[in-house]
Amino acid sequence: MDIRALPVESFLTFTLAIVLLFIGKRTVARIALLKRYSIPDPVIGGFICATIAALVYYGGGIALDFDTETRDRLLLYFFAAVGLRANLKMLISGGKPLLILLTLATSFIFLQNLTGMGIAELFGYESKLGLMIGSISLTGGVGTTIAWEPYFTNNLGMSHASEVGIGANTLGLIFACLIGGPIARFLIQRHNLRGEVDAGSTGNLEVGISHNQPLKNFDYMSLLFAWLIIHLSLILGYFLDILLSDLGLKLPLFVSCLIGGIVIGNIGPLLVKRFNAPENHMGLALMADMSLGLFLTMALMSMKLWLLSGMFVFILTAVALQALLTVLFSLFLVFPLMGKDYEASVIAAGFGGITLGSTATAIVNMKSVAEEYGPAHRAFIIVPLVCGFFIDLVNAVVIGYFLG
Repeated sequence: MDIRALPVESFLTFTLAIVLLFIGKRTVARIALLKRYSIPDPVIGGFICATIAALVYYGGGIALDFDTETRDRLLLYFFAAVGLRANLKMLISGGKPLLILLTLATSFIFLQNLTGMGIAELFGYESKLGLMIGSISLTGGVGTTIAWEPYFTNNLGMSHASEVGIGANTLGLIFACLIGGPIARFLIQRHNLRGEVDAGSTGNLEVGISHNQPLKNFDYMSLLFAWLIIHLSLILGYFLDILLSDLGLKLPLFVSCLIGGIVIGNIGPLLVKRFNAPENHMGLALMADMSLGLFLTMALMSMKLWLLSGMFVFILTAVALQALLTVLFSLFLVFPLMGKDYEASVIAAGFGGITLGSTATAIVNMKSVAEEYGPAHRAFIIVPLVCGFFIDLVNAVVIGYFLG
């Protein structure tokens, strides 16, 4: 069958993502089971779109190609908003937990790769192909997959490495979004955990608002002020990124924007009285929520599910086992070693994003839990730093070790 590519322009992609996010939010709000297990809103609409795109591919021979240029900018908005709500005291107290979580994530990378290599051999493939269903595609994400694909194709002669890696990353994103909420719910109920404040408190969440929370004193000026300081954080983030690059340290741009938000968020209250007004915090929380929701919706809707077809059973089996491994690791190692408290349960919910999906899936899992059960301030700083920066450096070293 002849396949014809049909580009979908950036503006139309973004508009469709808004519609799909509406569908996701309405669906989760109306189906109690989805809400009870904190299934992220973007998963619903994004996966519906990806499924329809696959049907169009197989039924009409048309490959929809969504232009996701806007998507990456939304991620910068999100992390700038999160940084603006972090205080230095909380960051300093998060040093030890950050080191523990990084150690856990590093240990899991070894476990993930050994599992992937074992599954590859079980299916009759070269063991090193298992790295493509291990930390390359799952912990590393699509960027790491694309970066390593030429080595597997040219040096190791594995022509199907790209298909396996992209397919595993696609399924990993879906599994990551589905396991986080149930993990947190199980831990919260099992250990009778509660957040530091009631979930209904105004303006306490880093991302979004608690379920059924009224928007008290929230107005036009609050949203406009939030928009302004986010843009100031982005500007500072861009300059920081240039400075760090000149010093030879290359970070993801969203990490620089997160740092920019932290700097302005801690200096701003000393200069502007209204900086700490609850309604301004709510503006930041809502803008972070919309940016993250639209980012993940666009990430899921642009998945090309037809790439899974060639080796579907192998990829599905591998990712399902990796997801089961993540659940067990989160319950029996991440939660106890991170403190056995409410914050630890939220971090456990985000751990699947670190090991199976991306920074965005980790955060959206934690956001869904926090909206239902209450804030977890430290988790929203520790997890992005681990999976947005440190773990990529560790992963590169570990991948080289296994290939060597």
